[in-house]
This record gives sequence, C-alpha cells and structure tokens, in this order.
Amino acid sequence: MTGAPAAAPQPPAAAAAAPRPGADASAAPLLSIQDLSVGFRMGRGVLAEAVRGVSFDVPENVTVALVGESGSGKSVTAMSVLDLLPENAVRRGRVQWRGRDLLRAGRRELQALRGREIACVFQDPMGSLNPVLDIGRQLCEPLVTHLGLGRAAAARRAEALLAEVGIPEPARRLASYPHELSGGQQQRVMIAMALACGPRLLIADEPTTALDVTIQRQILELLARLKRERRMSLLFISHDLGLVGEIADRVVVMRHGSVREQGPAARVFEQPADAYTRALLACRPSLQGNPARLMVIDDHIAADAAAARGEAAAAPAAARAKDAQAPVVLQVRALAKSFWLRQGLFGRREFKAVQDVNFELRRGHTLGVVGESGSGKTTMGLTLLRLHEPTHGEVIFDGRNLLALGDRERLAMRRRIQIVFQNPYASLNPRFTIGQTLVEPMAIHRIGADTAGREQRARALLARVGLDAGAFGKYPHEFSGGQRQRVAIARCLTLEPEVLVLDEAVSALDVSVQAQVLNLLKDLQDELGLAYVFISHDLAVVRFIADEVLVMKDGRVVEQASAEQILAAPQAEYTRRLLAAVPRGWQGAAHAAAADPPA
Repeated sequence: MTGAPAAAPQPPAAAAAAPRPGADASAAPLLSIQDLSVGFRMGRGVLAEAVRGVSFDVPENVTVALVGESGSGKSVTAMSVLDLLPENAVRRGRVQWRGRDLLRAGRRELQALRGREIACVFQDPMGSLNPVLDIGRQLCEPLVTHLGLGRAAAARRAEALLAEVGIPEPARRLASYPHELSGGQQQRVMIAMALACGPRLLIADEPTTALDVTIQRQILELLARLKRERRMSLLFISHDLGLVGEIADRVVVMRHGSVREQGPAARVFEQPADAYTRALLACRPSLQGNPARLMVIDDHIAADAAAARGEAAAAPAAARAKDAQAPVVLQVRALAKSFWLRQGLFGRREFKAVQDVNFELRRGHTLGVVGESGSGKTTMGLTLLRLHEPTHGEVIFDGRNLLALGDRERLAMRRRIQIVFQNPYASLNPRFTIGQTLVEPMAIHRIGADTAGREQRARALLARVGLDAGAFGKYPHEFSGGQRQRVAIARCLTLEPEVLVLDEAVSALDVSVQAQVLNLLKDLQDELGLAYVFISHDLAVVRFIADEVLVMKDGRVVEQASAEQILAAPQAEYTRRLLAAVPRGWQGAAHAAAADPPA
C-alpha cells in the first residue's frame, strides 16, 4: 500500500453540545416509570429481585436509551411496561401511560395497547417472526386486529409499510418467508410490523446487536427517520454506548437492577457523573491506538477510585510487536466454495460464496477477516476446516493439504485446528455438564491416560479461562453468555490446537464481557503460541486483536494489509464504507447533524 495515512476528521467541540434535531426534552412525559421494582418467584417463597426502584420519563417525540451490561435489568424494565414478562414476575411501583397506571391494567386493556399505542422490536428477528407464515400475513395481522381493515386494504397498507422501511420490491416480498430474507431485511420487517398501527411509543430491545456495521447503521438511520417523521417516542435498549450516542436524546444507565445515572445524552457522554458510566464509555475497543490489554468495568472503577485518592494512574501498555519471522502454520491458496441452487423445475445455478482466497498465517499471529453479512467470511472459515467441502484450492497445514486428506487423517488433523462459534447458547450441548463437554473430545482423541487424568486437565483448563472449580459439574444454562464462550474456548483447548478459527466469537457479548474474552484470547496466544483466524464485522475489535486484516465482499478479497494500514489508509471504497459505518458515539452524531442540518 502507498500513500500517507489519512487522519480521521474530528468533530468540532461545539457541535457535540448541540441539541439533536427533532428532540423536545421539555415535552410532557408520554410514559413515566416511578419506583419500579421487579422480582421473580423462584419457589419456596424466594423472590429474586431483578429491578429495584427504577424511575425515569419518556417524553413525547424523544428517544430515551436504556444502557447497561447484560443482567443490568434494562430489558426487564422495558418489558414491564406491557407486562411481557413470565408469569412468575412480580411488579411494584407505577408505570404511567398517558395518565393510566399500566401495573393495574387488566389483560384486555393491555392487549388493546400492545401494537396499537406501544409496539416492540426485539433483538432476534428470526425468533420473533413466524417461520411458517409469509411476511404479508404477518404484517396484515395487526392491521386487521387493531384497525379492522379488510384483506385487500391490509395488503395495500402492508406493501406501503415495507416500502417505508426500505425493503426493495415490497409487493414481491409480501409472499416471502422469513428465511428468504437477510438479517437486516428481517429486522426491517419487524420494524414495519411494529409501526403498522401508528404507535405513540416504540420499544426497541437491542435491535442491531447481531447485525454487521453497515446494516446496523441503516437500521439506526431508519429508526431515527421514522421517529422524526411520525413524531413518536423511542425507548432504545442497548449495551453499547457508542451506538446509543448516535440516536438518543436522553440516556438512562443501569447496573445490577438500579439506575446509576440519567440525563441528556450530551451531558452523559461529555461529563459522565458516575464511575460505571465512565467505565462503559471507555471499555469498548477503539479504532485509534492498540493497547496490550483492554480495561474492563472493574479496572476503570478501581482507576477512578485511585484518582479520587490522588494516586497517579499507570499508563496503559502498548501491544507488543509480533515476530515477523515466526513460522507459517497455515497457508491458503486459491480457496473457493460454490453452492448449487435450484432454478426452475429442473435447472440449477452456481452461487460462488468464496472465490480465490489466499493468505498465510504465522504462529502467534492473528488474521482478522471482516465484511458484511453475506460477504463469505464465515463460509471461508468453515471451508478451511472442511465443515464445507471446498470447490477448489489448497489449505496447507504442517506440509499437507487438508482438503485432500482421507477421513482417518482428517480426524487426526482436526484436533489441531479448532473453531469457536458465534452463539455460545447453541454451541454447547444442554444435556452435558461442563465437565462432560470438556472430557468428551479428549476421550475421542485419546488425550490423557484415563478418565481421572482427563477430568484433572479439564479443571485446569477451566481455571485457565477464568472459571472456578464449581463450574465442572454445572450445566450450560447456569452460565451467562460470556461464561459459556469461555467454556467453548476451554473445549477447544482440550485438544491442544495450534490454530483457532473464531467465527464472530465475541459479537453477541456486551462490551465488558467482550473485553474480558478478548484479553483472554490474547493471553492464551502469548502463552501457547496460538494462531487465530478471527472473523468479525466489528472493525474496532479487529483493530485490537488482529495483526493482518483481510476484507471480503461478495466472496472475494477486496483488500489485504496490516490492521494499522487498513484502518489508517484504506484503499478500497468498500473498506472506507465499512469504517464510516462504525458507531462513534455522541460526537459522531453531533458532527453528522452539524454537517447536514435538517430541512
């Protein structure tokens, strides 16, 4: 690559304090939550409290963001508004909606409100859409139920809603089923369903968490536009303050079921009063700089306390340079993978998911693979392991082509190249204890002399990934998402691998847990000399962990260089688009508003 690195434009300081267009923070509250507490009956009279004494308002035509880590109580608080909680939930306090206390409303009254005046968009659109009904029938249902439209009028309105949320060819998409749409299109359909009856309040619960940066940007801009055009209020739930800063007028920060801080977005982002808020803002990886480790929530709070005592903070260590002459452990040449799709009654057509991918991976190094959903990055990773059979190419490992090995030889090699999947909730067997999950692969590959030796090794690996000895006899449902991902990493380590393929391994985790897992991966790499193929749509995460970056689009590599070069001076227009879509918090939103003022 040539040319001097281009400095990223910085937003003017004055712009950050400007009010967001369309916000009316002085408006009367549309929704007022007062001293809300929520507990769950656990049997034998035990009540587990999830939310304690939460109070905040949602004014008309204002976006209020609820932020915090997983388990902070933000989703429980939002779902309490329409009583979308399990039957064992116990709610106390007041939830005032336009003068009515919804905690004392009957089932019929709440059903009349749901979708009509208050609508919800959830995190997982595939889990919310009915897989056996086409999009048209699902969109028409609230129109018929709440507005009493006939079938023809409902179909016309459904088509208009799909057009409004930016679905191409809306008339044709009415006949599509959810699995025929991309993740971003599924989420747009969910937003269209939520807006079908013209609600006054839209509750969006982590609506962009599983989406890549460009689709995430499109959904954020769509929500902001719809909120402005329809003059509705938005309660936006997220663990990512960088994301929240681009859409929220007011921010409510929660931790352990309580509100730690709330106020106008500009004030919370520029002058956070609570140490926890400052920690949330700081623990996300940055596109600038590359520390040796990410500070987690407790690190930031401890540093704040030390500063209050007048103690000087230690400067963060920079990442150590990697050995550029380390031996090559994996070499990929002209890798390709095609799928054959049915076309017409008897025909079929070739879909080229991966085309002509080439790279080398050295011991102790990390190759970051980035791109939008559908770019081919996951298919490429699975083809490396022959979880997809390749169409063409070579994967040279230890002097042998993995793609040409027989079944017996492939099994022996597979223990040396392992994979960590994106979803820790689906990748662990719910019927196995954690101990069984770790011991089984060792027994299959005959690692360890006997069961006792394998169990001892499993416990040592749990300690290495930061889990205590009590985890050995527990089941996956007893752990958080971050803990499950640690178990998945420990399971890979049981086979003493040399290469790990990490497929969106931290994308489903909140920022603090994500930082812990990323630090763990770096520690393991330093200790064991592991090489990583790190697949992600999050460029800030890739900047932290990767030495070299491979950018994919439509199955092809459009740019390949060091992480520093890619981020400082991207050569491909596609890479520049990916970088422009990364959330930059309140300042990024204020800068955009200043550059493009509303009409």
